[in-house]
Amino acid sequence: MTIAESLEDLRTKIGPKATLIAVSKTKPVELLMEAYDADQRHFGENKIQEMAQKYEVMPKDIHWHMIGHIQTNKIKYMASFVHLVHGVDRSKVLAALNKEAAKLGRIIDCTLQVHIAQEDTKFGFDLDELAEVVQTLGQYPNVRVRGLMGMATFTDDHTQIREEFTALHNAFETYGPDRGWEVLSMGMSGDYEIALACGATHLRIGSSIFGARNYSA
Repeated sequence: MTIAESLEDLRTKIGPKATLIAVSKTKPVELLMEAYDADQRHFGENKIQEMAQKYEVMPKDIHWHMIGHIQTNKIKYMASFVHLVHGVDRSKVLAALNKEAAKLGRIIDCTLQVHIAQEDTKFGFDLDELAEVVQTLGQYPNVRVRGLMGMATFTDDHTQIREEFTALHNAFETYGPDRGWEVLSMGMSGDYEIALACGATHLRIGSSIFGARNYSA
């Protein structure tokens, strides 16, 4: 399928329930523009400088999502334009986002990343840490937490994936209502249907749109 056909297929399956973020990391601008021409406006990158380079040359009505692990010394490169920062996995990132946003006189939206997977390679607050950090959010007036983000274990065990997404949804329901949260970012190409059934509002889908990643790029 072409990129446009893949997007249409996904939109049909997802419907109005969730925002589709086209994960475009390692992909050239030419392919992103194919998606843009097929009316895609939400794009996700996992490296700040790659996202900043694409922002410079692409249309300015695109909503850019930073979905990867955050290096705080590079936040300045995206602070002026990033739409939503998904991977806030430690308080140091909240402080750095707040500092750079204050310099620009803007508020940066983000989600708190929760470690739900049974894999040490994944980042995020555990549930006890999440309970603590939500009590400190008033310290960051130029950061607006919109909800939670998580990544399930890379496994074919759908029961395990569903349990992990359910745990994230339960945390969202615990802390979100009193704070006006509306973003639950979970689900990728291999598990987005499970995520959608578990209440995801934002799906981060790459290979099902653009094909396999090119890490040598």
